Amino acid sequence: MDELAFVALGSNLGDRHAYLESGLAGLAALDGVEVQGASAVYETAPVGYTNQPHFLNAVAALRTRLAPEELLRGLQQIEASHQRQRQIHWGPRTLDLDLLLHGQRTATTPILQLPHPRMLDRCFVLAPLCDLAPDLCHPHTGRPLSAHYEELACQDQLRRTGQLRLPG
Repeated sequence: MDELAFVALGSNLGDRHAYLESGLAGLAALDGVEVQGASAVYETAPVGYTNQPHFLNAVAALRTRLAPEELLRGLQQIEASHQRQRQIHWGPRTLDLDLLLHGQRTATTPILQLPHPRMLDRCFVLAPLCDLAPDLCHPHTGRPLSAHYEELACQDQLRRTGQLRLPG
């Protein structure tokens, strides 16, 4: 069964925009995945570990027949192909891909939580996600994503920098 999934893309090392576009191309190349759209790109300050460069962030909408765990494995392979290093928690990275939503599924396993557990607290996730699906309701709260975004008062926390080219 095809489901709509949303994946956050982030980069703060090297040619950040090129890494995001390459990550989007990697998503499009996965068997069982079709990229439906991509948000604007936003620049944001780092969260958690703050002694690092600013991030570029975006969100991709995917139509997929992959199960969430299969899609997650694909995301991790794409990250690895972009020399993603996991040396510092929330540290610098060439490419970060996070599975935010997979249909209305909820899950808590040792390798995956759906919906993403911190997505409602992060302007750099909700702003691009609302570009694509502002009326989509969060599986746990039942409220539109746009309502969560408005509550965060994100206007001063991010800057729109451009758009990603869709693969193909």
